[in-house]
Amino acid sequence: MHAPDAARTDETPHTALAGLLDGLPPRQAAQAVDRLIGHYRGRTPTDAPVLRDRSDVAAYAAYRMPATFEAVRAALTAFRAGAPAWAPASHIDIGGGTGAASWAVAATWPEAGHTTTVLDWAEPALDLGRELARQAPSASLRTARWQRRAIGDGLALPDGTDLVTVSYVLGELTEADRRAVVAEASRAAQAVVLIEPGTPDGYLRIREARERLLAAGLRIVAPCPHGAACPIEPGADWCHFAARVRRSSLHRQVKGGSLPYEDEKFSYVAAVRFDAAPAGARVVRRPQIRKGQVLLDLCDRPEGLGRTTVTKRQGPLYRAARDASWGDVWPPESAATDPA
Repeated sequence: MHAPDAARTDETPHTALAGLLDGLPPRQAAQAVDRLIGHYRGRTPTDAPVLRDRSDVAAYAAYRMPATFEAVRAALTAFRAGAPAWAPASHIDIGGGTGAASWAVAATWPEAGHTTTVLDWAEPALDLGRELARQAPSASLRTARWQRRAIGDGLALPDGTDLVTVSYVLGELTEADRRAVVAEASRAAQAVVLIEPGTPDGYLRIREARERLLAAGLRIVAPCPHGAACPIEPGADWCHFAARVRRSSLHRQVKGGSLPYEDEKFSYVAAVRFDAAPAGARVVRRPQIRKGQVLLDLCDRPEGLGRTTVTKRQGPLYRAARDASWGDVWPPESAATDPA
């Protein structure tokens, strides 16, 4: 592994995606998107590749890649905040498709000079991912290896891999394959980051995987402030976060709508084998700003879930609370050092 410097945020796939649907009839792209929506919301586990041909892959990249990139980047940013002295020298993206998570890793650790390997069972996705990566600023993307592999039981990863990402993949797998992938990632890697859609089902998959990571001896770095059982009652609520996605004209063409942005909801867990301090209390809902006070819903240790009220009388803490966002660690270091 390498010691990181300050991260940049200019490593995005948006430019590479421009012109991707040139020559593909809009109706064909829309039909492919409609079919893919069910898969990427996690309702159709399968033992066959979801992306079947070039039109599927182009539609997927236009429909999902910007949102997947932003969700994974948000999860990795929280992970890096919890382990600031660490950076990967090697990265494997399981079920990486066109490489959104690999772009996010390059954006999070642009200085690391890591190697990247993308594993997927759909050759058309790998082909397009390789094509897009040739346009990337990062050498780790331009030199990435794109390998066709079955994702599930029997998947073998190299021992000592620094970072394994599995994003928006667990919901595509059968239960047995899902368990096998999590087990192999936790066996081989120093750090594992899993991301799923921010739906009740996506959260339950992350919750189950989190338990397996802990059982394998890993430590939770984000988003949880503890390694105890998740305090949320299944069926009553679910833990998820949001990442703001800038919608290009291409994105609006495929998805419809006129807003220049959308919020991608996601659930995630990041766990490591090395020493790392757990996160502080995590803001798990959008802060509610009232007159003279801010209400923050937090997951904390050892209390679990609870609400705290920060009032104007608390000076620096109140100013920090007004600037707090869903998903942030609370309180921020700046609030402790603010002279008021």
